Amino acid sequence: MASLCRAALAYNSNLPLLHHPGVGIKESFQIQKCSVDSPKFSALNRLLKSSLQKRWCGVGVTRATVEVVDGRIVEEEEKGKEKGKVLRVGIICGGPSAERGISLNSARSVLDHIQGDDMHVSCYYIDSNLNAYAISSAQVYSNTPADFDFKLESLAQGFQSLSDFAEHLAASVDIVFPVIHGRFGEDGGIQELLEKSNIPFVGTGSKECRQAFDKYDASLELNRQGFITVPSFLVQGSELNESELSKWFARNQLDTNSGKVVVKPARAGSSIGVTVAYGVADSLRKANEIILEGIDDKVVVEIFLKGGSEFTAIVLDVGSGFDCHPVVLLPTEVELQFQGSVDVKEKDAIFNYRRKYLPTQQVAYHTPPRFPIDVIESIREGASLLFRQLGLRDFARIDGWFLPSFDYITSSSENKFGRTESGTIVFTDINLISGMEQTSFLFQQASKVGFSHPNILQSIIYRACLRFPNLASYDSVSSPSPRRSKSSQLAEAFPKQKDVHKVFVIFGGDTSERQVSLMSGTNVWLNLQAFDDLEVTPCLLSPTSGYSSNVDLDKKEIDVSSRTVWSLPYSLVLRHTTEEVLDACIEAIEPARAALTSHLRNQVMDDLMEGLKKHTWFRGFDIGDEPPMRFSVEQWIKLAKEVQATVFIAVHGGIGEDGTLQSLLDAEGVPYTGPGVMASKTCMDKVATSLALNHLSNLGVLTIEKDVRRKEDLLSIPIVDIWHDLTSKLQCETLCVKPARDGCSTGVARLRCAEDLVVYVKALEDCLLRIPSNSLSKAHGVIEMPNPPPELLIFEPFIETDEIIVSSKPANENAHHLKWKGHSRWVEVTVGVIGKRGSMHSLSPSVTVKETGDILSLEEKFQGGTGINLTPPPLSIISNEALETCKQRIELIANTLQLEGFSRIDAFVNVDSGEVLIIEVNTVPGMTPSTVLIHQALEEQPPMYPHRFFRTLLDLASERVK
Repeated sequence: MASLCRAALAYNSNLPLLHHPGVGIKESFQIQKCSVDSPKFSALNRLLKSSLQKRWCGVGVTRATVEVVDGRIVEEEEKGKEKGKVLRVGIICGGPSAERGISLNSARSVLDHIQGDDMHVSCYYIDSNLNAYAISSAQVYSNTPADFDFKLESLAQGFQSLSDFAEHLAASVDIVFPVIHGRFGEDGGIQELLEKSNIPFVGTGSKECRQAFDKYDASLELNRQGFITVPSFLVQGSELNESELSKWFARNQLDTNSGKVVVKPARAGSSIGVTVAYGVADSLRKANEIILEGIDDKVVVEIFLKGGSEFTAIVLDVGSGFDCHPVVLLPTEVELQFQGSVDVKEKDAIFNYRRKYLPTQQVAYHTPPRFPIDVIESIREGASLLFRQLGLRDFARIDGWFLPSFDYITSSSENKFGRTESGTIVFTDINLISGMEQTSFLFQQASKVGFSHPNILQSIIYRACLRFPNLASYDSVSSPSPRRSKSSQLAEAFPKQKDVHKVFVIFGGDTSERQVSLMSGTNVWLNLQAFDDLEVTPCLLSPTSGYSSNVDLDKKEIDVSSRTVWSLPYSLVLRHTTEEVLDACIEAIEPARAALTSHLRNQVMDDLMEGLKKHTWFRGFDIGDEPPMRFSVEQWIKLAKEVQATVFIAVHGGIGEDGTLQSLLDAEGVPYTGPGVMASKTCMDKVATSLALNHLSNLGVLTIEKDVRRKEDLLSIPIVDIWHDLTSKLQCETLCVKPARDGCSTGVARLRCAEDLVVYVKALEDCLLRIPSNSLSKAHGVIEMPNPPPELLIFEPFIETDEIIVSSKPANENAHHLKWKGHSRWVEVTVGVIGKRGSMHSLSPSVTVKETGDILSLEEKFQGGTGINLTPPPLSIISNEALETCKQRIELIANTLQLEGFSRIDAFVNVDSGEVLIIEVNTVPGMTPSTVLIHQALEEQPPMYPHRFFRTLLDLASERVK
């Protein structure tokens, strides 16, 4: 595992390795203090060898073993390098497109799953101005490039030019894995740079990328190759030809005033800038907006495929050398869902950027699609043919539409590929570098046919190696055989095994944060699989109808024991929403659907094995085709007790955070992560939290005055009276409103006037899922609302802080910049705390930066690639002395509230005095791949990488009951 630390020093820094991720913090400090001759040294060396010779992840990728020689950690990986067995992979992420944040997420996921004995990973980043840097793996765990763009000059090794960068790559890595989405990553830019320097890389060549990336050119080529295509019109540069576009509308039987079309950049990836337009004038206006915003100067207008179903399919090349053998995995149907009047008003029924990357109920995925079987077979056949004819390599994602009618079949299209007995298939987008976030289409579809995350990524990389003679020897690398999936049926999964500890990771529930809970639980589950002494089972706390986190606690405890928990097989976890996971569970046990999925799965696996059996590096599939298992909460807890499992709680809000679940686990003596019952109850109630801390004001811990109102009172009393009463009592002009007993991310808004309160109360009354952007008196983003609406609302004065501007645009030619006026001297921070009760340790605070509006949006809090967190706080904002004082007060808060395990504290901090004004405490904080807790753990000395961080939290839970 030490190679993960080495990845943090991507550009050969001479800094000492202070901490090995496979060793606890305590042990790693002991290593530094031991002399080579001491008995303690020998014991530690044996400890390291025994613990680190284990395999790293579910497919059996072994990690490097280590020895301590002359006071230095030496990896067996180094010996492997001498034998030529370690493949040096360079991951390149970032880029100039708006998808660079998603690119960072993809890079993080690839790093997590390929780093091991047989692969050593170095990380590189291209900024928005095409400057190249060697970055540490710690930076890859940032939420967004803006977290570190402004400090790259001091944190990373920069290159004078892209040519210098290519020269470095040629000397430092064996093969490059580009994960830049959009411009420069998929348009042939990075590929051409690598080709000129003869650097091997994963993926399609530059010429083929250029053609496939341009949506208009690709459509023309598909038409020439005999595929049915969507009628389209090109708007280029300043050529806004209204007359020609009107003729195109008429030819395609579209009303020139209201005909519905899709307007999208030709060269900006699959999501950025895509919108719906109505009529010629609206189409040209939106095309012009895309051009003026600098997204692209080439815009495509195409017919909106009404009544169609969108799909996406991953293609995997399992051939040898330049022999192409594409196999299409099980496609995914993308179903857009509409709830409430807000979605109807939006009228943009397309799979846009927000729907793709933010987990909400606006979209659901079905793998395999709910299409007739002849359609699924034709999609697979067509995507394979397209992959081959366009000269694509290694892997790609191909999107398209299935249209049950034949409306788009013209006489000239009758003999083209895409017509089936059940309707028409149209391929529309080719993604040369598919997204690789943890639950992306790549991993969803791969897991359905037997690949874990590491297995599919290794297969793609080793396949790419076969095109390069100097890397051909990696076809015979000695990889361990993949292990059986850890998500086996629980009846079989828990035989008595020595030294294997069972872990149940539970997520889901009913609160407005249930989708974030799914992301957290998935991330914890994948990271804990790194440890061979753990058997980790992902579990879904099933959503129920009509449940509110605000009902009486005693009644809730009676009801909760009969609620449903599903233990999940690997492939069912990788979903977008908890509702989708639940639907997948029900589908998986429905005989007809299960039989169809099994049939298609076997078909794909047979196709894959035809090519994969020729490669000695492929040791088989490692994800079984297993059904989920259903329990009541009571049965599930008794099972956890029987098998001596520790429960890792990732249920945000509701029963996961208010002490209910903790109370039930305590009753059976089952250990769990995070604080106990009383601390959970106190922190869930924001008013109770303030009351518990009121006496600390003389010690620099302040609380915000609050006024609690019932929803029914807000609906029955005149709003003007309520507004006047609130602002008088709280002595403020603007208010912050939030649910009293819910999580931290939804229903939070700044109200500047009585009219804003009218809008907010109306949203509660109408049970809206979201308040549309710019509905209040000042511009703001979409406000996600709790569902169902909370019964109790908190009003408090809105605390003003100075705007912090983090710019990725250089203030001069050589430097990015951070701007903060510092008039108020208060900044907003979020701080993780970790440890045992009474001795909690504060991690490094993160300064939170709001990109738009007054309140952090759901995206900024949890969606990878958005939201800015400055970790640690820059010295230009807060001094080390004030920061240390702040951390001491955070620890005081944690210990006063009797927190244990881990939690997250949100507060305002005075940058001069270190005074803390508490906002709230989250006892089950977000644990998503880009959460600030991971950034903060990486700032520890020695740094804790995610798998070690989550293992530490698990160990704290297990130790608590000993």
